[in-house]
Amino acid sequence: MNEPAVVLAARTGVALSCAIAVVLPTARPAWSEPRSEHRLLGLSITVPTSVNLGSSAPGGTITGHLGAVTVDDNGVVANWTASVTATNFTTGAGAPAQTIAKGSVSYWSGPATAKTGPGTATPGQATAAQAQALTVSRTAFSLTGGLVVTSVTWNPTLIVSVPASAVGGAYTGTVTHSVA
Repeated sequence: MNEPAVVLAARTGVALSCAIAVVLPTARPAWSEPRSEHRLLGLSITVPTSVNLGSSAPGGTITGHLGAVTVDDNGVVANWTASVTATNFTTGAGAPAQTIAKGSVSYWSGPATAKTGPGTATPGQATAAQAQALTVSRTAFSLTGGLVVTSVTWNPTLIVSVPASAVGGAYTGTVTHSVA
């Protein structure tokens, strides 16, 4: 006799989606010589606007790629660092059982998936074993020795530990990349 399959509905699982923000520096960096405002606009960063990371039962783990993150440098900046931060992920009113704290969200950049131009591109976390909790701002990627038009792309991974006390629902949070 065939037993009916058990399907986990939203009330027993946790689905995560992620709004991704981009922040560019607004303050002038310290230069040894005057730079024009045009030159400060030499860095840009492009990220996906949103991603569905999947679902899990409470007490489980969700692992998903954010999609391509690209930093373009028009050649005025020899060195740059891209950083990443996150908010808590919440559902409903964000009560304690409706919140996955950002300390339960780990990030690893992985290697560059594409690179043009000179310089050394270094991932903040090259492997899953180096994943870091997003309790504070973390280095996502950096470039040294550019000073010519460069572009670096990576596809970071989020690892979310869903608390056993989490209630089912669609959880959302924001992962912000910035570059300076």
